[in-house]
Order: sequence, then C-alpha cells, then structure tokens
Amino acid sequence: MTLKLDSLRALDEIYKALDDNILQAALSRASYNNQVKVTEILASRPEIASLAIEVREIKRRSIMKLEELIDQAISSLKAAKANPYYASSVEDARSIIGRIVGSNKLVILSKSMAAAELDLRSYLESQGNEVWETDLGEFLIQLEGVKPMHTIAPAVHMTREKALILLKGKLKIDVKEDTIESIANTAREFLRSKIIRADIGITGANALAADTGTIVTVENESNIRLVSSIPPVTIAIVPIDKIVPTLLDAVKVAIIQAAYAGLYPPTYINIVTGPSSTADIEQTRVYGAQGPKELHVILLDNGRLNAKSNPLLGEQLYCIRCGRCSFECPVWVHTANYWGGPVYGGPMGIIWTAITIDPIEAGKLAYLCLQCGRCDESCPVGIRLSYILRYLKTIAISGSMSKL
Repeated sequence: MTLKLDSLRALDEIYKALDDNILQAALSRASYNNQVKVTEILASRPEIASLAIEVREIKRRSIMKLEELIDQAISSLKAAKANPYYASSVEDARSIIGRIVGSNKLVILSKSMAAAELDLRSYLESQGNEVWETDLGEFLIQLEGVKPMHTIAPAVHMTREKALILLKGKLKIDVKEDTIESIANTAREFLRSKIIRADIGITGANALAADTGTIVTVENESNIRLVSSIPPVTIAIVPIDKIVPTLLDAVKVAIIQAAYAGLYPPTYINIVTGPSSTADIEQTRVYGAQGPKELHVILLDNGRLNAKSNPLLGEQLYCIRCGRCSFECPVWVHTANYWGGPVYGGPMGIIWTAITIDPIEAGKLAYLCLQCGRCDESCPVGIRLSYILRYLKTIAISGSMSKL
C-alpha cells in the first residue's frame, strides 16, 4: 500500500514535537553545528561553491533530457552485467524487489530515502524476511519505530541516553559504558554479525552515470561499502532524478552533497559498475568474484516524470538531498521531519511529498512555511524552494494542480 499523508495528523505530531524539550535542544544543537561546519568548509574551500554552480547545470541538463538518460542508463547497466528495472510506482518497485528477495532471507539496508519512500523495510518484513538498517542513525530509529528526522542525520533528535535505552530494551544488549563511543561500538558488533551473514544487500545512490551504468554513493560509516560488496546479491534503488550523463558528473554530485551536508572531505566515495568480476585467468572476465554475483538496479519514477512537466515542481528534481535547507529552516529546527510527510521533511520534504504522494495535502503543510527564503539561499543547486512552497499553498486552496 502506498504511503499517504494526513495533514491533520501531521499537525498533531508537530504540536507534540514543540512540547518536547529534549527534541528542541537536540535540533537546536544540530542546526547550529551544521551551519558552522558548512560555513567553515565553504570559507576554506572556495572551489566548492564554484563546483556547486557546475552541479546545478549538470542537474538542469539531466532533467531536460531525463527520458533519454533513462534509456541510456538501462543500456549501460545491461552492458555492465547488471540487471536494470524501471519502476513507475511504489507498487511496481516493491513487486520487483519482492521477486528478487523472496522470503526467509537476511536483508541489510544502507541509509536510503528511496527505500523509505517504498516503506521497504516493512514490506520485506511482511514477506517473511529479517531486515536490518546498517547506518547507525537508521538502526536506532528502526529500534525506536519512528521515521527519519533528517535526510542525512536520521537520528538527529536522539540523545545517548535514549540510544542506551533502545539497545538495552529492544535488543537486550549490555552496553559497557555510558558513552557515545561505547554505543557506536556496541551497534557495530551487532550489525557486523548481520552483515557477514546477509543474503541480500540494498543501497540507494547519490548519482548514477548514464554513460557507464555506474552507481556513486558517498558516506562516512563504510556501511554502504559493506552492504554493496559482501552479500552475494545486491540491489540499488535509484530515483530517476539522480541519473546524470557521465561518471565525472556523478562524482561531482557526490562531492557537493557531502560538502553541503557538512561532511567534507567524505570518508568514502563508492563507485560500483556491475557485479564483482575477475579476469585473472587468461585475461577472461567472469562475474562473481569476492563481491556480489548479482547486481539489480531499480530506476524509480514515482511521480518524478510527471513533476518534470511542471515548471516549478520540476525544479525540485535538481535536489541532491544534502539537507542544508532543513538545517537553515526556522520551522524545521523546531519540528524536525514531523513537518514534511511520511518520509521526507523540511522545505525540500514538503515538495518531495507533493511529488511522490499528494500535492494538495503537502500544500496544506506548506502553510507553516514562513517564506523567509533561508532555504533558497542555502541550497547548493539554487532551487527556489520558498517559491515552490508558495505555489503549493495555492494548490491547497484551489484543490487542484494549477497551471503556471
């Protein structure tokens, strides 16, 4: 069943968030720390701002010829011995992934908003699989049973005390010390035991190069690297707005995403083109060496091609999911991703919810936007977020998608 947005229920969650003093303190600290980090990065690395302008142009050209790039990506993935699939909807994507995974499997996930868009963990569990998030933040919110509270920092609302309670209460694990380091090490030991035995690994993507079929991801934890290399079968879920023309373009997108997320230089940039292979015997390439024997790539539409035809919503397809707009937003800093929808949150989240779920209900929540424009100023690819949010307000009033 497709995720739905109930704006009244969302407002109730927002009111509760405003009364949560611990949450308010955590969000205030996270927002301040991110602003400081990104300011330092841009001040010390002026080339980053120049590269961001280049990435905006890469995204603009990519969206203009998106249908052509989809076809090229499918051909390139096949040439690289990967198995590509086009999924027009959430239901299509779940069906494809369900057939690949089957049941009674141990499945590991890296942090992926596309997987959250599919509510994939719940779906695979309903098919009789054991499923674990491997990103520390996603792992903790899996235990807590809530949605991600930020695109790059899903557990931004969580204190070490709450993390301890979850590990001890949900998993019955004894954490040796009341420190963040001890919590992280305990989670590492638990998740490593799952990773080395996993049947299926599922990742997202920061970008996909149409010319080579290469998937590019950026991270600091190394869990994406493990998820995409240890299980015998891996699946990558790639929203079609993340397809760019070349491998160099894809790496540039990953660099800018990391920098504006405050994580520069990134610890890892992963480049995956097809399943593992070797040509060490007679220089003849065979597939299935030490890494996966199979790579399946789901190209997810879910409203994106439809949004492309809208001059304003189509601009949101430039988004690289760095989350800067949220950290700068005076509404998000008090509400976290409770303001946005079932998956996405903050200024960009309202718009992604309009594209992937319901523009009218998303438009109702857009009325909490103060129209201060800080999201516009902070977006590395220059998306006019506040202008699009104003447009969604008119949709909520009229009850239909208006012509521009």
